[in-house]
Amino acid sequence: MAVLGKGVEYALHCLLYLSNPPDTHSLAVGDIARFQGVSETYLAKVFTKLKKAGLVRSALGAKGGYELAKPPEQITFWDVAVAVEGEVRLFECWNIREKSALYRGKPRPDWARRGPCTIHQVMMEAEAQIKAALAAKTLAWLARDVDRKVPKHQEQAARWFREITSPES
Repeated sequence: MAVLGKGVEYALHCLLYLSNPPDTHSLAVGDIARFQGVSETYLAKVFTKLKKAGLVRSALGAKGGYELAKPPEQITFWDVAVAVEGEVRLFECWNIREKSALYRGKPRPDWARRGPCTIHQVMMEAEAQIKAALAAKTLAWLARDVDRKVPKHQEQAARWFREITSPES
């Protein structure tokens, strides 16, 4: 069970391309969808969420599309996850300790009423660590890391988008 779905992954890939766009500074959803081999309709829904969250903006004109609404250094993985999936909760406490046979019909001891139980506390800590890790990584970091690991792919992707968005195409 994935907490963050494929929409987050597609969004991050799309935003990576937008962080270093061709000379037009914007990319059409249809071009990005074709590059990634995904439905344009699906990707358009992802971009609608990204736009609503203020991460991208529409670029007008004959070769319009989308561009980043902020510098890549200001867009975190967490921003993207929340934009696409909404506020994500890793764990939902059902207060199972209150249903224990030991306390049915009786007042619970003080320790059982104070704050979250140990299980809930651990889950909240894990969720905070996940959020912090995702908030620490930006699109600028992603672009540098991908460029370091697969520079040829980055060059080929940039060339593909330049060719598809050039005035001759």
